[in-house]
Amino acid sequence: MIKFILKKNNVSTSPSYGKLYARPVIEETVTLDGLAKHMSQHNSGFSEAMIMGVITAMRKCIKELILDGKNVKIDDLCIFSCGIKNTVGGAPTEEMFSISKNINGVRMRARATGSLSFQSLNLEASLRKASAVTAFEVSDGPGLDDKE
Repeated sequence: MIKFILKKNNVSTSPSYGKLYARPVIEETVTLDGLAKHMSQHNSGFSEAMIMGVITAMRKCIKELILDGKNVKIDDLCIFSCGIKNTVGGAPTEEMFSISKNINGVRMRARATGSLSFQSLNLEASLRKASAVTAFEVSDGPGLDDKE
């Protein structure tokens, strides 16, 4: 069950200024240790320590492969890839482009696939308005929180 709260868009320049949008309430963040423990309780035949070792090795290898310019696809989970964060405006010509002036950094991207794609999640998800917000409150999109 995905709980949500309603948040008002407070960006005055937005065409949706003042409109209400649903935002998920995140009740807990499960760590890698927690995931390994959860997985070990599903009759997998592997101990929590074995699962933790495999996931830790996988995490390191995914990072290595992404930094080598490869995408990593884990079926029914996601495709991990590298993205480049460019500066606003770009370079007018190839000769005027420089890494230091036109690139802010790199990021890891993860795009859901298979049974975790948005189409599949839409079919399986159930939603309910939250009656009270927990300490982890809500996952906001840009401009949908109180002005800072």
